[in-house]
Amino acid sequence: MPTRFVFRLIPFCATLIVAAAGFALGQWQTHRAEEKLALQQRMQARGSQAPLVALPADAGDAEFRHIRLRGRFLPQWTLYLENRPYNGAVGFHVLTLFQPEHGAQAVVVVRGWAPRDAAERTRVPQVPPPSGVIEVDGILRRDAGHVLQLGTADAPRPQAILQNLDLPALAKASGLPLAPLVIEQGGAAGDTLVRDWPAPSLGIERHRGYAVQWYALAGMALLFFIVTGFKRGRHDKA
Repeated sequence: MPTRFVFRLIPFCATLIVAAAGFALGQWQTHRAEEKLALQQRMQARGSQAPLVALPADAGDAEFRHIRLRGRFLPQWTLYLENRPYNGAVGFHVLTLFQPEHGAQAVVVVRGWAPRDAAERTRVPQVPPPSGVIEVDGILRRDAGHVLQLGTADAPRPQAILQNLDLPALAKASGLPLAPLVIEQGGAAGDTLVRDWPAPSLGIERHRGYAVQWYALAGMALLFFIVTGFKRGRHDKA
């Protein structure tokens, strides 16, 4: 029997809506992937620059820069970020305030990871920082990372266990002006802390995968409209 294409307005409008939505969402995911690819390239470029020797004035252009900073730790202001697993083990990120030799601002140093006491969950690892003037070697980061916050955050205090780091709240509690960045310490520092920091996950391939799925949805909607529009036999006359 002969076949011909029968145009129907309502299915055509529905197809346009689905195809347009799929294409728009695919474009958005592609744009996000391009943005994160550009960010990755900036990270690599900043990482290859010579280390800073002082806290930068512009925090926006300094993240992921290498820094070597001389000063003293303020051991009374050591904090512990919980729910930070490492290789399947539960533990803390140990943070301590650091006062540079030159400059009014102190800075938070994320010194490393330590396991949590399985028998007493409120016991924190006792890993005192070095005393005296030392040099901290690390990478500047915008924050110390975030996990899901359950309930209202406690005010920072010496030796506190926290879910997340709130720099303005810490500055208020300590009475010290703080830099808007933290230092992710690297290298060996003569203690038991683990400094195996994972590279930032930007999810570029995930965005690209989502974009392909949305484009495929748009294409399938158009294909479905075309295929189902062909009719055979006497029904063509209806």
